[in-house]
Amino acid sequence: GRAWRWRNLLVSFAHSVLAGLWALFSLWHSPELLSDIQDGYSVSGHLLICFSSGYFIHDSLDIIFNHQSRSSWEYLVHHAMAISAFVSLIITGRFLVAAMLLLLVEVSNIFLTIRMLLKMSNVPSPALYETNKYINLVMYFAFRLAPQAYLTWYFLRYVEVQGQGAFLTANLLLLDAMILMYFSRLLRSDFFPSLRKGSVGRDVDGEKFLID
Repeated sequence: GRAWRWRNLLVSFAHSVLAGLWALFSLWHSPELLSDIQDGYSVSGHLLICFSSGYFIHDSLDIIFNHQSRSSWEYLVHHAMAISAFVSLIITGRFLVAAMLLLLVEVSNIFLTIRMLLKMSNVPSPALYETNKYINLVMYFAFRLAPQAYLTWYFLRYVEVQGQGAFLTANLLLLDAMILMYFSRLLRSDFFPSLRKGSVGRDVDGEKFLID
């Protein structure tokens, strides 16, 4: 199991680096896309979404075939939501910019994955972990919470709640709940360790290694 965790996290790290920088570059190179979140289009963005969809499919199969479904069920739910939403965008060609904004989260995931790799490697000096801990918190706000909050506001205000719009809005609201749950786990683990134990003494931080 430990060998699989290392391999799975390294693949996740590679995806985060590629997809995160790709999303940043695409939006920086074509900032006009941000003015048309529903119908804006770029070949780079379309390919990015195809690439990330492939990763989510690969990771889901990796979890299932290696008998990690029980401990990683939240990840499978997240991947199912992402795959279904991304496939609808690939087919219709709409809301591609929204997906590119969501994929900025991969910039945050770079430091989140480094955090987990450091914990698994039992690095003797805490200095590197402590530095990454604060960088991770800043990146979490900048590239996960901020884009998610903006897109939620945008969808609730401007997107018609029917058909694809309703489907994507529901996905977005579910993702909001998951992100806030993950954020609370991160804060408990790194900044409020005294709150890590659940009401029955269960270590909630260790409940799921990929989210930890």
